[in-house]
Amino acid sequence: MNRKTICLLLLALLALPCFAASKYESKITSLEGEKWWGGAVGLGSKMPFEGDLRLFDLSAENLNNQNVPLLLSSEGRYVWSDKPFSFQVENGELRLYSDYEKMEPVLAGRTLKDAYMAASAKHFPPSGDLPDPLFFSMPQYNTWIELMYNQNQEDILKYADHVLENDFPVGVFMVDDNWQKYYGNFDFKPERFPDPKGMIDRLHGQGFKIMFWICPFVSPDSPEFRELQQKGYLIKKKGTNEAAIIPWWNGYSACYDLSNPAAAEHLKQQLRGMQEKYGADGFKFDAGDIGHYNDPELEFYDKSATSVDMCRYWAKIGLDFPFNEYRAGWKMGGEALVQRLGDKDYSWNAVGLLIPDMIAAGLLGYAYACPDMIGGGQFGSFLGVDQTKLDQELIVRSCQVHALMPMMQFSVAPWRILDEKHLAICRDYARLHEKMGAYILEQAHHAAKTGEPIIRHMEYAFPHQGFVDCRDQFMLGDKYLVAPVLTKEHARKVMLPKGVWVDEAGKKFKGPKTIEVTAPLERLPWFEKIK
Repeated sequence: MNRKTICLLLLALLALPCFAASKYESKITSLEGEKWWGGAVGLGSKMPFEGDLRLFDLSAENLNNQNVPLLLSSEGRYVWSDKPFSFQVENGELRLYSDYEKMEPVLAGRTLKDAYMAASAKHFPPSGDLPDPLFFSMPQYNTWIELMYNQNQEDILKYADHVLENDFPVGVFMVDDNWQKYYGNFDFKPERFPDPKGMIDRLHGQGFKIMFWICPFVSPDSPEFRELQQKGYLIKKKGTNEAAIIPWWNGYSACYDLSNPAAAEHLKQQLRGMQEKYGADGFKFDAGDIGHYNDPELEFYDKSATSVDMCRYWAKIGLDFPFNEYRAGWKMGGEALVQRLGDKDYSWNAVGLLIPDMIAAGLLGYAYACPDMIGGGQFGSFLGVDQTKLDQELIVRSCQVHALMPMMQFSVAPWRILDEKHLAICRDYARLHEKMGAYILEQAHHAAKTGEPIIRHMEYAFPHQGFVDCRDQFMLGDKYLVAPVLTKEHARKVMLPKGVWVDEAGKKFKGPKTIEVTAPLERLPWFEKIK
């Protein structure tokens, strides 16, 4: 567990309110065979909820990912509130707690899809827009695992050169944290970036689009801090005109008060200025976690705003920038924002979390999602590990999960840690994603019009056919069934629904049936529905 994760957990624990004081309580008795999904993307691996689930407060913790005040059932019911609520499951019974309203389920139809489509249409209709098409059609690259806090021009250019030298497709390229002089400043560290515009021009010349990590925080005792405090653009200590200093995983900082329209516009002007000066294409918007805003001693420009509202104000900044990426969020389903899964560790267990978490993202309205970074995005799990002895099969299987997702993102450099055999497999699956890019982009456009997820739970696509508890395969749109291998075994079972299916080798199967598939490391089992 890295420092960032520990800090977020501590903030969440400190922020937990007294649930016994909730004004409204509801007990939702499940219908026969009914299962529930929703609330938080970070709970994806526990969905559908069954047995017991500990009390979870949408206003206080977001598990390093997005929250949405929505619960969906396999029997066509949903629960929505515009405000955050708490929920738990006891002996299969769903219990809801709210300070704002008594919540009861809405019956929208008979299926999980009925529930989702009705909730989407009413509460988070698709905007009709989507992030830049390059996100969907080509792999992405992020410098986090390779460089961590040592972002620098020389190594960034080497990383990009290695993409080309190893014949990987060129796409979005993200420079992660600590390129800037300090937080709140949008100029490069001169000792690490002697010619940032030249660097960006060279990357553009190689075919990349360039994004830079940013956060809403501002380092104290900086010129920017003094200017922003004077203008009233920072979150304040309650009852004062002084900027609050907020703890987060990189220390203690002031924070933009983005509930103030003038502060939001000021920040957007700074970002546009960086684009004009250096040629940046967009930004990775990090650190908007709900727990940062849950201290009762904080005062916002919008006096009615709560922790979740502040998280949402941060998300709205990205709507002005087609090249964007978020990891924390509140509502915002159907909007043209890229939502990445939270940092996962380098482990087989984490590989197994990718599918259920991505399914959860889709069911909560986040169609434009990326399944973390290939091999894991939690840098602490790579520290203290002999880099020559990383599990190469794990990296390959993680890459295969990504290949037929809406987006795939490399960070740990496969050409550094893999031998030629395993590198070639990853290259092939990066090329498969490129080959399938037109179809994936077509599904993204469909999502922008209808709100439908790109990655779909089997129960969503084939209701009441025995898929409600299926967590290790998924539908890509309505045409492809994808069943990655998530363990060190070279075989797995695949549940085929009704219809005629053909696998990637051309072999036909008639469903419904469960088949045993042999899957050597070179193979990602996937099937096209032809009837």
